[in-house]
Amino acid sequence: MPGGRLTQQERQQIALGVADGLAYAEIARRLDRPTSTVTREVMRNGGPAGYRADLAQRATERRTQRRGQTPSRSPQAPEPAHGRDPEALRAYEETFTTVLVQSGMPTMMARVLTCLFTTDEGSLTASELVRRLQVSPASVSKAISYLDGQGLVRRERDERRRERYVADNDVWYQSMMASARGTAVLAETARQGVGILGADTPAAVRLENIARFVDFVSESISRAADQAREILHTKPESTPDGDTAADGPAAADGTADNGTADNGTADAAAPGPGRG
Repeated sequence: MPGGRLTQQERQQIALGVADGLAYAEIARRLDRPTSTVTREVMRNGGPAGYRADLAQRATERRTQRRGQTPSRSPQAPEPAHGRDPEALRAYEETFTTVLVQSGMPTMMARVLTCLFTTDEGSLTASELVRRLQVSPASVSKAISYLDGQGLVRRERDERRRERYVADNDVWYQSMMASARGTAVLAETARQGVGILGADTPAAVRLENIARFVDFVSESISRAADQAREILHTKPESTPDGDTAADGPAAADGTADNGTADNGTADAAAPGPGRG
């Protein structure tokens, strides 16, 4: 399997394959390249709908020139922990950032969020973000304001009273719920137009269908987010004898946490959304 950077000819083959609707794995097989190489190449250069071989080639040349002029990471930037491959991590961060940008997020905001997601601590200060991303404090401040407004990060103070920015499971839940609330507002607004336009008119019928659809989606998102928060984010607790006990209601067979029957019910109430 060949290594090194993709050539312009290979990029042209990728562009043809994408235009023909081929899967990344099939394009990679024809090039004798890893599927991840093709996936990363397309996602960092416009995605399936916008990939062009010539633009991708020029973008790569520009990145190469910048890396030749200055190191990609300054001496102050931390090295990846746990023996991670720096190049593989950098490529993954670029891919993740590209996916966020294609979903509609501005580039700098996507870079900051990716940095928080891929940080083991799950939180960073403004100065740490500046050092890791090699950008200005103003850029970080603007990105954090945007992400905070979208409910994608939260602010907290550490023991040194420094403001830290956190992107954890609960923040993602809160963002999903905020999205659901915004969708519900859209449904309500669409339904207001029904009375104005006349209930039996084509325009009113269209708005009513929009409202019903959006209502259903909003309720589904809220319900799924609550269930995921309760189930997926619950972690087992260790018992004195080394076993684990679920953080929440007793087992389904009606026994309490100590393993004895208690009139068919557990003595602990079921956890509400957010526990765990």
